[in-house]
Amino acid sequence: MFDKLEDLLHRFEEILNELNEPTVAENQARFRALMKEQSDLTPIVEAYREYKKCNETVEDSLSLLDSENDEEMREMLKEELNDAKKRIEELETQLKVLLLPKDPNDDKNVIVEIRAGAGGDEAALFAAEIYRMYVHYAEGRRWKVELLNVDEIGTGGMKEVQFVITGQGAYSRMKYESGVHRVQRVPETESGGRIHTSTISVAVMPEVDEDIDIVIDEKDIRVDVMRASGNGGQCVNTTDSAVRLTHYPTGIVVYSQTEKSQLQNKAKAFALLKSKLYDMEQQQRHDAEAELRRSQIGTGDRSEKIRTYNFPQGRVTDHRINLTLYKLDKIMNGDIEEILDACISADQAAKLVRMNGEAV
Repeated sequence: MFDKLEDLLHRFEEILNELNEPTVAENQARFRALMKEQSDLTPIVEAYREYKKCNETVEDSLSLLDSENDEEMREMLKEELNDAKKRIEELETQLKVLLLPKDPNDDKNVIVEIRAGAGGDEAALFAAEIYRMYVHYAEGRRWKVELLNVDEIGTGGMKEVQFVITGQGAYSRMKYESGVHRVQRVPETESGGRIHTSTISVAVMPEVDEDIDIVIDEKDIRVDVMRASGNGGQCVNTTDSAVRLTHYPTGIVVYSQTEKSQLQNKAKAFALLKSKLYDMEQQQRHDAEAELRRSQIGTGDRSEKIRTYNFPQGRVTDHRINLTLYKLDKIMNGDIEEILDACISADQAAKLVRMNGEAV
């Protein structure tokens, strides 16, 4: 590990030297690549430099203890020694986590798809609430949310909704939301006061950008244009602006109607289709690497029940990590940071265990 850290430290210094050269800004692609690499390496380098400094402190304290006779000074040195040793242990764990293989999609924007499952209108209402939860969460992190498509019902629910979240590290956090979300509560239409259970499914896909080559053959696509439906502006129900794409080889159908322009809706539909095809390719790869998939949180089976929202008891339980929080109102208002932090920690711990097992 320390050989690798020394190599990364050396690479970091090379990057800084190159960035200081006056000609580097002339090549914007190179400049951006260097800036990104510097940003990725900074937390590792900072932790490693602190680790080396703590080791120096340990060596200095031990050396001084050998020659120091004053008892008060010896106690101060022992305290300094113990603090440095404790910090070294913390930094070793931190460095192991920082050196874990990074998901290449972590820095990407995401396309999120929410679909109502079992439970009829109640599931559609819950789908709309989860959509709003994600919008509030994104706003709290100053991410941008852009609606791609929504199929609403008259009571304010959503049978299905697709949207893009744009922001630094969006996929690194939102990927843990993929799976089945279950709600337990008394529906407003239930006169007998019985608790009903409904489900929705959430799929989180990395947005496909230029660095990912997804080829879509025109002969494999059927493009249909139609009038948009539902709530909207002046163009709804007046122009053929909505676009539906059907991908014959996979049977995937995507729809976009949120823009006034047919061209804009077509571009959004193709972006969604590309992400779905890329996501399908990733899922197949994960299925082939079953052991790896089982050892990670957030990259498992889309049919897995990941979370239950129990309204009568005001609790939310994430079943993957056995975490229960009694702050349902705050969570439904977008306060999901604690859940995602716990998922990330559990994922890192599982990867460390697996990595250590391979090392043995």
